[in-house]
Amino acid sequence: MNNEYLKITLKDWVIIGLIGSFLGFLLGWLFYFFNIEFQNHTTIVFSSLCAFFIVLFALTLISFSNHFLLPKINQRLWYAISLFFSFISGLLGFITAFMISFSFHFPIVEVLKPYWYFIALICGILTLGIGLMFHWFIVLKNRHEQSQMALLENKIKALENELNPHFLFNALNSMSELVYIDAKKAEDAILNLSQFLRNAIKSESLIELKKELDMVKTYVEIENIRFEDKIKLHLNIPSSYETELVPKFSIQLLVENAIKHGFLGEPLTLNIEAKEDVIFIENNGKLEKNLVFGTGLQNLQQRLKLLNIGVLSYTTQNTMCFKIQLHRKAK
Repeated sequence: MNNEYLKITLKDWVIIGLIGSFLGFLLGWLFYFFNIEFQNHTTIVFSSLCAFFIVLFALTLISFSNHFLLPKINQRLWYAISLFFSFISGLLGFITAFMISFSFHFPIVEVLKPYWYFIALICGILTLGIGLMFHWFIVLKNRHEQSQMALLENKIKALENELNPHFLFNALNSMSELVYIDAKKAEDAILNLSQFLRNAIKSESLIELKKELDMVKTYVEIENIRFEDKIKLHLNIPSSYETELVPKFSIQLLVENAIKHGFLGEPLTLNIEAKEDVIFIENNGKLEKNLVFGTGLQNLQQRLKLLNIGVLSYTTQNTMCFKIQLHRKAK
């Protein structure tokens, strides 16, 4: 019933409050409109008290149930507990309002006095019925959210799986030339690739920016084997950004794209900087003024959107610069 059980959101609590208010006001206003004797402010106060205490007891009992009762009982009993507390909320809400009104000698109390227990039971039954409908509404909504989350995770994993072989083939091609030329460099490259793959096969879709940049540095070291150390990487990342979550392979993909399409034979400088909620990946290689996003860039664009992390864009002035505008959350 709480976020851990039935996942009742703030919006759901508002609905509970509105339903309780409606029941309380309905009860009082029925008397107000159908009996001239009770068309005064005390009847309105009585209806307001009913609404207030029905909602108060509903929130109190549900919160108590969520935090102290449900964690200790079998899940099969949750349904019965929910209905019981729904009934008690209406019952106690009316009784409390009635007792307060009785102590202030409201005229309506004299009419209700012979039937107060019967009306209290009716209020309890009404809130039980509403609780029954609301219970199933929450259950069905949570099931839908879980299925949507599973679908989202599957989409993200499918996108990640499109990238992994691409990285591996590039790295192996880079090292294949070294096996008979420079055994020591080949050994270092294999160790770097091992470290890279160790990070790559982890299951999480989001990783800290610092870890992503560690993978980028390893990747550049591997690529520098075939580019003869002509790829120069410079990082300017404030500590406040190091724990920012980004999609795995996001920065790495943009670095790979810069090397693949930007290298012109001369040393290629890659600058990665974070400021004003933007991550900049800039290179001094070939400018693509009318760039069309290929499979890799489209893949990254989709993952940023699905994970609600940011938006990918680029600019071409004196350098080629990709930008990830982050949707940073307050910490």
